[in-house]
Amino acid sequence: MNPNHEFFSELARLLNSGQSRSVVLSGNIYDLLWDGASYVPLNSFLFQKTKTSGLIQLVYELNGPIRADEASLSKLRGAWVEWKSGVDANLLALQDLQQKGSKLEFFQAEFDRHMRDATGNPTLALELLRQLTICSRASLRENLLIIIEAADMLLPEAGSLASLNDRQLHRISIVHDWFGDPEFAEGADSVCLLAESRSLIHSRISRMPQVLSVDVPAPSLEHREGYVRHFLDNNTPAPKLWSKPRALAECTAGLSLQALRQMLAGAAYSGDPLTVAQVFDKVEEYIRTQLGDDVVEFKKPSHTLKDVIGFSDLKEFLDRELIPRFKAKGAKALPGAAVAGAIGSGKTFIFEAVAAELDLPVLVLKNIRSQWFGQTDVIFERLKRVLDALDKVVIFVDEADTQFGSVDANAHETERRLTGKIQAMMSDRQLRGRVLWLLMTARIHLLSPDIRRPGRVGDLIIPVLDPVGEDRLAFIRWLLTAVEIEDEEAPSEENQITELDLSVLASDYSAAAFASLRSLLAALEPKTWEEVRAAIHDQIPPEIGATREYQTLQALLNCTRRSLLPDPDVNEEVREDWRKRIQELELQGIR
Repeated sequence: MNPNHEFFSELARLLNSGQSRSVVLSGNIYDLLWDGASYVPLNSFLFQKTKTSGLIQLVYELNGPIRADEASLSKLRGAWVEWKSGVDANLLALQDLQQKGSKLEFFQAEFDRHMRDATGNPTLALELLRQLTICSRASLRENLLIIIEAADMLLPEAGSLASLNDRQLHRISIVHDWFGDPEFAEGADSVCLLAESRSLIHSRISRMPQVLSVDVPAPSLEHREGYVRHFLDNNTPAPKLWSKPRALAECTAGLSLQALRQMLAGAAYSGDPLTVAQVFDKVEEYIRTQLGDDVVEFKKPSHTLKDVIGFSDLKEFLDRELIPRFKAKGAKALPGAAVAGAIGSGKTFIFEAVAAELDLPVLVLKNIRSQWFGQTDVIFERLKRVLDALDKVVIFVDEADTQFGSVDANAHETERRLTGKIQAMMSDRQLRGRVLWLLMTARIHLLSPDIRRPGRVGDLIIPVLDPVGEDRLAFIRWLLTAVEIEDEEAPSEENQITELDLSVLASDYSAAAFASLRSLLAALEPKTWEEVRAAIHDQIPPEIGATREYQTLQALLNCTRRSLLPDPDVNEEVREDWRKRIQELELQGIR
C-alpha cells in the first residue's frame, strides 16, 4: 500500500495549467518518497515522476554540476549552437566543411565550458540556467524542467540587502530578472526551488507574485504504514514488532520516513523486539530535534485532578465541561482555553493535571521566537507540520502573554506574523478537536484580543483564584500533614485549622504560598504547636499584594463563565467597580 502524494498533484496542476512557471517546494523536503518502485529523496522522486516525452529535466545541486542525462545534454548542446549562431546545427556543420574554422565546434565547446564552469559556482550556474530557458524558447523543441536544490542557501533571506555579499546580490538579481521576465512567465519552461521554508528564500524572490508555493507535508498514516510494510518485506532479518505494521504507523505520527527507517534498522540489527515505549521515545526525540530543546518539550504530568488540593468548584467544572469538550471531535470540540490568575495561584499545576486526565501527548511551547533572522517562521512551519501529523495533542503555553505578541502597528513585523499564524492555527477547522491549546497567563489583559476572541481560546477563559472557604480549609489540612506534633497539650486538629485560618494565615494566602509553607514545615520538623505557630509567624510574604490583586481583577473581568466567578450573579455595577479598582492600581504603576 503506497498512496499517492497530494503535493505532487498540486505541483503538476500549477505547472501543467501554466498558472506558474516558478514554484517553491518547501516543508518535508529531506524525507524519502515512494516513486512507484522504491523510496528515494525528493529530487530523485521529482526526476522520476516528471519523466515524460517532450520534457528535458535539469537538476542543480549547490556546489555540484548541472545534471541531465546524455541525450538531454546533446539536445541542449544542439539548441545552444542554433541559438548562438542563428543557424540549425546540421546546416552549420555543412557550412563549416567549406571553412577552416568550425563555428559548430566553437559553440559546442562554449556550451561544454559553461557547463563545467557552473560546477561549484552557483552564480554562473543560475545565469546559465536562465540563458538555457531563453535558448529553449528560441531553439529547443522540448520544454525544460529545472530543479534547484538548497534555494535557501543560494538566495538567503538576511533582512536587508546590505547584509548580503556581492555574489549573493548578483544571484538574487539574476533570479529576479529571470522569474520576472514576461516571456519566461508565458513560456513552457518551469523551475522548482527546493527549500525547507519559503521564508528562508530572500523576499525579493519569495514575494514575487509569479512565484507560488507547494508544501511537502509530513508522511501520513498511510504513507508510514506503507513504508513499514516495504521495510519488513525487503530487509533480512526483519525487525520484530510488538504488533501489526498499522499499530507501529499509528504510534509514529510526527516521524519522517527517514527517522522511521533509522528506528527499524536499529531494531533489525539488535534483534530485540521494538516496544511502544521505544517508539514514543523516538517520536519525542525527533520532534525535539526538529523544533529545538529551547522551543518545545514533552511533558508527562504524573499528577491528576485527584492530587489537586482545594479548587472544588473549578475541578467540578473541568470534569463536567472542559475535559469532555477537549475529548470531543467536530463541532462539540473546544479549540482551547486561556487560564488566568495571579502569580502563584496554581494555574500550571492544575492544568498539568488536566493534561494528564486527557491522556494525550503534551507539547510545552517554551520559546517559538528565534534570535536568528527568518528562523521564527521556520520554527513555526516545523511546528505546524508536526501538529498536522499528530492525531491529537495538547499545546501547553506558560506565560502566554510573553510568548504571543500583538498584531498592531507597534509590534515588530516578525511578532505580528507569528501571532497572526498562531491565531490562524487556533481557528483552523481542520485542527479543531485535534490541537488543544492551553494558554496560562497571569496577565490575561496583555494577551492579544485576537487570541482572546470567541472561536479561539476566548471560547473559554478560566480564572484561577486564591482558595477561600472550604477550599482554604482543605489547604490548611494539607499543610498540617507535613508535621507530626508530639505535644499532648496541643489544640485539636479542627482547632488548629480554625486558629490558622482566622488568626495566623493572611486572608490572601495563595496555593503557591501554602505549598512553600508546607515545604518549610516539612524541613523544620516542628514537634509542638508553638513551634508550628512560630515557624508560620516567621514567614513574611513578599511585597506583591497589589500586583496579585491587579492580576486577579483582570482574571475576573476576562472570565467567560459566570459559574466560575465567586458570585455567579455578579452585575454590571460590580464589574464597573473592578474596572475602577484596576484603574486605581494602574495609576500607582501596577500593571
